[in-house]
Amino acid sequence: MNAHVEPVREPETEADLRRRVAKLERINAALMAYVERSTDQQGGAYALFQTAITLEGRVRSRTEALTGLMRDLENSNAALVAAKEEAETANRSKTRFLAAASHDLLQPLNAARLSLSALADLPLAPEAGAIAGQVERGLQTIEDLIKTLLDISKLDAGIVRPEVRALALPDLLAELAESFRPFAERKGLRLAVRCPDVTVASDGVLLRRILQNLVSNAVRYTASGGVLLVARPRGGAIRIDVIDTGCGIGAEERTLVFDEFYRGGGKGSGPEGPGEPGLGLGLSIVRRMAAALDHPLDLASRPGHGTRVSLTLPLSEAPVEPRPAPAPVATRLSGAHVLIVENDASTAEAMRRLLQNWDAEVSAFRDLGEVRAALAAGLREPDILVLDYHLDDGACGLDVATYLRAVCPAPLPVILTTADYAPEIEARTDLLGIELMRKPVKPAQLRSLLTYMLA
Repeated sequence: MNAHVEPVREPETEADLRRRVAKLERINAALMAYVERSTDQQGGAYALFQTAITLEGRVRSRTEALTGLMRDLENSNAALVAAKEEAETANRSKTRFLAAASHDLLQPLNAARLSLSALADLPLAPEAGAIAGQVERGLQTIEDLIKTLLDISKLDAGIVRPEVRALALPDLLAELAESFRPFAERKGLRLAVRCPDVTVASDGVLLRRILQNLVSNAVRYTASGGVLLVARPRGGAIRIDVIDTGCGIGAEERTLVFDEFYRGGGKGSGPEGPGEPGLGLGLSIVRRMAAALDHPLDLASRPGHGTRVSLTLPLSEAPVEPRPAPAPVATRLSGAHVLIVENDASTAEAMRRLLQNWDAEVSAFRDLGEVRAALAAGLREPDILVLDYHLDDGACGLDVATYLRAVCPAPLPVILTTADYAPEIEARTDLLGIELMRKPVKPAQLRSLLTYMLA
C-alpha cells in the first residue's frame, strides 16, 4: 500500500509576496469602485424619486388651482348669463312700461290739444291768441319727448324692424330741404342740396327721421352761413353729408353728442323758435336708427368752423315703388253726423266741441252698450265713426265698428284713434279697412281725413 505524499512547496520569495499583495489590492480597488458606483446609483435613484415626488406635488397643486379657476370662470359665466337675461328682461319690461305709460300720458295730452284747437277757432284777443300759441308749443314739446323716449326704448329692445326697399334719394333730399327752408331763411341761412340721380336701399321712414334730426341740428346751431345736404358716390355705396358752418364741436364733446339729453355747449335756435332748447335726444335717436339700418355714421368737426355728419347707404338697382297720391283736403263738414266712442270724458268733450266748430253733428258715447241704447231710441245713423281703441273693462273700439257696420245698411267709414303703438293694432285696422290715427290727434290732420272720407 502506497502512502500519498504531499509535494513539498518551495518557500515564497519576497517578489511572489509582493505580486500577491498587488493583485489583492487591485481586486480590493475594483470591489470598492463597484460598491461606490452602486451607492452613487442608489443615491441618484433616490434623488430622482424625491424630485418626482416634488414635481407630482407641484402638478397636483397647479391642477387644483386651475380647477378652481375653471370653477370660478364657470360661475362667472353663469352670473354673466343670468345678468344678461335679467338686463334683457328689464329692457323688455321697460319697453312695455313706456308703451303703457305713453298711452296714459298721451290720452290727457290728446284732450288738451283738441281743446286748444277748439279754443283757437273762437274769436280771441291778440294776447289770448299768443298764450294759446305758447301752450300749443309746450304741448308739442311734451308730445315729442314722450314719443322719442318710446322710440328709444323700442330701438334698444330690438322691436323696430326696418323695412328696406328702393328709395329715390334726390326726391327724399329735395323734400327734406324744402321742409326746412323756411326755418333756415328765418335765420338768414342758405340751405342747398346736391344729389346725383341714384336709388338707395333703406327704410324710408327711418332714413327720413335720421336726416330730419341731422338737418334740424345743423340749422339750430348755425348762426350765419348755411347748411349743405350733399350725396356723394363712394364705391358701391353713397355717402350723405350734412354740413354746416355753425359753432362746431370740440374734441372732448364728440363722444358725447350722441348720448341722451346731451345738448352741447353751443347756443342755437331751431324750428321751435329762438332760444328754444332741444330735447337732447335727436342724435341719440340718429345713432340707434343708423345702427338698426346698418348705415355707418361718422362725425367730423372743428370748433368755430362747422360740423359734418355723414351717413353711408348701399345703392340699389331695384325699381322704386310709386307713392300713393296725397288725399284731397276739403274744408267743410256741415251736416255730417259723426259718432264718437271715447271712454275718456275730457277727450270726448274736446272732440265734440272741435267737430261742432266745424259744423258737424256729433254724438258721443263711452261704450258699445250706450251706442246700442241710442240706436234703439231712434238715433240717426252716423255718416262716419271716430272710435278709441282702448275702452273700459277691456273693450275695444273695433267691436263698435263691427257692430255698426253690421246694423247700418250704408258702408260706414271708420277712424280709429289710439296712443298704443302696438303693431298688431295697425295690422287689424288694415285688415278691416279702417283708418288709424295716433294720439295726440292733430286737428288739421283729423279734419282733412274726415272730409276726405266723407267725400
